[in-house]
Amino acid sequence: MNFILNLTISLSLLSIGSCIRWHMQPNSRKCLREELRENILVKGVYEVTPVDNQQVDYVVRDSKNHILAQKEDISSGKFTFSVENYDIFEICFSSKVSSNEYHQGAVQEVFVDIKTGVEAKSYEGIAESFKLKPLEMDLKRLEDFSEAIVLEFKDMKMRADEMRNTNESTNKRVLYFSLFSMICLIMLATWQVFYLRRYFKAKKLIE
Repeated sequence: MNFILNLTISLSLLSIGSCIRWHMQPNSRKCLREELRENILVKGVYEVTPVDNQQVDYVVRDSKNHILAQKEDISSGKFTFSVENYDIFEICFSSKVSSNEYHQGAVQEVFVDIKTGVEAKSYEGIAESFKLKPLEMDLKRLEDFSEAIVLEFKDMKMRADEMRNTNESTNKRVLYFSLFSMICLIMLATWQVFYLRRYFKAKKLIE
């Protein structure tokens, strides 16, 4: 019992989402990128300090430039989307200042808290839907964390295999290119020797 509670607390500490806070200059743009595997739920919370005659918009896109979520003139709120395929996603925040010549714009503070996968799940809602007891909910959370860890290790192994294959392929190409370069240099040197020999003979500089 204590072991399960301690493990739950440890995994909860590891599940802290990626929070970031920055100061956005007027008429500027900042993007955050995340590499996610398939079938992942993403939830985010944002908050922007308001400034008169100035607004901040956000948009979420995948690598194919498909828009997954967007909103204009934000102050605070949430966004949620799900990932079907392994891809790189980015969320971009853009600051826009009105065309009023008397308003030069001001720095705005932006806060974003993004949670993915198991972190984004609402276990309280799951417990209410399936009428789970607190211990059962903790076990469900542990099960999901275990599956997430296994999938992460699989992804790491797959990337390691891809990198190894790439390195091996690159090494072979470098070897072949080096051999080809050496053969070309030898042939060029041989041709130069015969050419110079004929040239010097024609000029009667050598016999």
